[in-house]
Amino acid sequence: MNAARHIARTHQAARHMTKALKYRCLSGDIAVAVEQGTLIRTGDLLDRLGADLPDGQASWYGRHCAKAYRAMNLGTGPLRVWAQHRTTSRWIHVNVFEPTDAALYTALQTYKATRHLAQADFMEVA
Repeated sequence: MNAARHIARTHQAARHMTKALKYRCLSGDIAVAVEQGTLIRTGDLLDRLGADLPDGQASWYGRHCAKAYRAMNLGTGPLRVWAQHRTTSRWIHVNVFEPTDAALYTALQTYKATRHLAQADFMEVA
């Protein structure tokens, strides 16, 4: 098969791919790590701790996590993955971290809406 025909078939397949599969392909190995639990989203940690924050506050917690991560890793940003928004179902880019990453727990203490979750009783659950 010549290269032009192979490229045309690839483009044809890409045009008929579902949106979920497209974003899964864009995320690659990071999406696999999130599904396996070796990487977590900030919302996953908040769910584990039982925090029922509105979307606006949950996204600000994620921003605090990213800021803490950059401060701890010489300006390098955290990994990102495409995920569906939990209420609007739109595809968005979210930061992912290792479950034991110190940035997650630093952000719990520095963000005013989650400060109450950083108490010793809650930290054992995570």
